[in-house]
Amino acid sequence: MRRNWCTTAAAAVAVLAVAGCVQPSTAPTDPLQRKPGQVHLYGTDGNMYNAMADPLLEEHPDALVGMKGTTPLTPLSQSFRDRLHAVDPELRDEIYAGETYDAVVISALAAQIAKTTDPRAIAAQINGVTVGGQSCDSPATCLPLVKAGTNIRYTGITLGFGGFTDAGEPSATTYGILRFADNNQLDFTQTQYVPTGNANNATTATPPAPGPAGTGPLRIGALLPHTGDLASAGPPMFAGGLLAVKELNQAGGILDRPVEWVDGDDGTNKDKAIATANRLINEENVHVIIGGGSSGVSKAVLPTILAGGVVLFSPCNTAAELTTANDQGLYFRTAPPDGLQAAALTDIIMRDGVRRVAIIAREDPYGRGLLDSVQEDLIAAGLAKDEVVGHAYNPDSPDFAAMAAAVKQFNPDGVLIIGFDETAKAIEELLKVGITSINR
Repeated sequence: MRRNWCTTAAAAVAVLAVAGCVQPSTAPTDPLQRKPGQVHLYGTDGNMYNAMADPLLEEHPDALVGMKGTTPLTPLSQSFRDRLHAVDPELRDEIYAGETYDAVVISALAAQIAKTTDPRAIAAQINGVTVGGQSCDSPATCLPLVKAGTNIRYTGITLGFGGFTDAGEPSATTYGILRFADNNQLDFTQTQYVPTGNANNATTATPPAPGPAGTGPLRIGALLPHTGDLASAGPPMFAGGLLAVKELNQAGGILDRPVEWVDGDDGTNKDKAIATANRLINEENVHVIIGGGSSGVSKAVLPTILAGGVVLFSPCNTAAELTTANDQGLYFRTAPPDGLQAAALTDIIMRDGVRRVAIIAREDPYGRGLLDSVQEDLIAAGLAKDEVVGHAYNPDSPDFAAMAAAVKQFNPDGVLIIGFDETAKAIEELLKVGITSINR
């Protein structure tokens, strides 16, 4: 079931347009009779996954019921989901698994087209893999075409709506609107999909001709969260990457050699990530690094990537500032920038009839960028400046108790939390001051 979202046709894919979409005079009134302290509770891609809720289950098993939020998400086929769970039978979430799979496959196809594992030669082919040519969606269908000299357009799991822009990110995609239900678990039967972006923004640049043929193996390193504030979100990404390597090798490998995967933990921490990136580059001799798991991590390791001259390809970075980062053409992502997510969030909030919004967000490129974008969009949609209040916290030492007290004093009817695993702690503090989800 899909809602009639307010969109503006821009090309083959609609662009979500928020400004003027729902005006306060015509917006629906809240259909629920809210009790004191009840709010519409919202999240984002950094916290809309089942594992985030684990710390709340024992004492607050219904704390998240009714919470809804956005994440870059394409409907996943049952075949892909089955293959993913075969890699990790304990997998509880699938967010960013498709994006990770695609990041690995695109990198590998670019190496095959470039006929070398030289990272800069690979980078020069990546955008072109996703546009023009004969459509294909897997290593089994794409590699034979590439080896036969056929120009391809890889659509994969998440790129069916549009290829990469010149900046190396999706021109168009879909967002999933997710909802928590009983036992603080997502109810995927309620997931809705919102198309966004503009496929006409895909690159039209012609990639360079391949140079002299080289030899494999292509070595791909992981810079994803095993530990830290995003540890709970890491398993789907690792599973997606491992599945891609498995299927690339089943299809014959790259440059006639099996692709090699080198594990690595970014720790959701800048220092840990830089140390891991240095190991992957200087000791493991990788050509492509899949990561980081957060926009702040990728921003921090980018100088290390440029010094090492390798490709950095994230499946989940969404900070808008990375679109224009000085990356020497070595940084790519399969996740769309947060400007698009802010529009989707604003549409949801306005349609709920919310008029006073408190936003709690990480003070990092991801949290700050999305906080500012949502505030701007909500005001453009008709809310007054003093009706949208933001609270940014230091991820290393958050004072959620003080924030909860400030939110209670503000008396909002909607609360948006832009965070990672620590979101559970923020919600615990909100509960202590009597702020609860409206549908619990």
